Amino acid sequence: MTTVTKRRAAPAAPVPSFPPRSSQGIRQPRWTGFLTMGVLLLCLVYFALPVFWVLVAATKNAGDLFGSFGLWFSHPRLLSNLKGTFSYDNGIYGRWLFNSVLYSGVSALVATFVSAAAGYALAKFEFRGREAVYAIILAGVMVPGTATALPLYLMFSSAHLNNTYLSVLLPSFLSPFGVFLCRVYARAAVPDEVLDAARCDGAGEFRVFTTVALRMMVPALVTVFLFHFVGVWNNYLLPLLMLANDKLYPVTLGLVQWNGDTQRIPELYPLTVMGAAISVVLLGAAILSLQRFWIAGIATGSIR
Repeated sequence: MTTVTKRRAAPAAPVPSFPPRSSQGIRQPRWTGFLTMGVLLLCLVYFALPVFWVLVAATKNAGDLFGSFGLWFSHPRLLSNLKGTFSYDNGIYGRWLFNSVLYSGVSALVATFVSAAAGYALAKFEFRGREAVYAIILAGVMVPGTATALPLYLMFSSAHLNNTYLSVLLPSFLSPFGVFLCRVYARAAVPDEVLDAARCDGAGEFRVFTTVALRMMVPALVTVFLFHFVGVWNNYLLPLLMLANDKLYPVTLGLVQWNGDTQRIPELYPLTVMGAAISVVLLGAAILSLQRFWIAGIATGSIR
């Protein structure tokens, strides 16, 4: 009879115990959170206070505008000021508003497409002189617009294009900063494998760019569009040099003209403030409406 001996299993090695780790990582002192929140609140007040003053002042008449507390309402006359702003001088403010939307919208659309195409080409194609072209574009980013305003005026005057819509639109069709941003974003967010797969499926280069690359570059495109739209909307020097007909003025130049006439016509004070408030509200609405495309583009890029 054979006896079967059972072998005892060796005791398992003890598992080292570690102190419980906080899910939030390194615990920071509580006062740093309060300090950060305080700094952010100060920044919020600093940037929001002028906007709030404009919105409040837009509801006042000329007397209350200077005779009451600036940060609170006093005998609101919002509808009458709004009606007076759009009816003064045969509704010239509505024409200025249309001009600003035209200048900013058309130039931002064209500049965004040109920046996307140029940035994509600089990022994805090898050609002689590519780095030299990119260096020239970077130099254009560092040149202020005030330095090129007078040469542009002389060029357009010699071509008899000053005092026209094109004199403001044509210089705004290019954005060196947009080309720079699109080139950086295309290199990081548009994989070469996806482009090669589209080419293998028979797509041409233009179709690859418009149907594949542009979809992946949506966050960069929205950023370029917003920056350029706001920049052209707030541009003052170029329309001042190029335009002599007040019917071609944008809102910025028209409000400055009204502000200069307030010494002779005090009733223009509330109309000028109301015009500035409308301009601020429209810019805010444009940013908020495009923000969802920005977030959607970032989410799509993260999924891919």
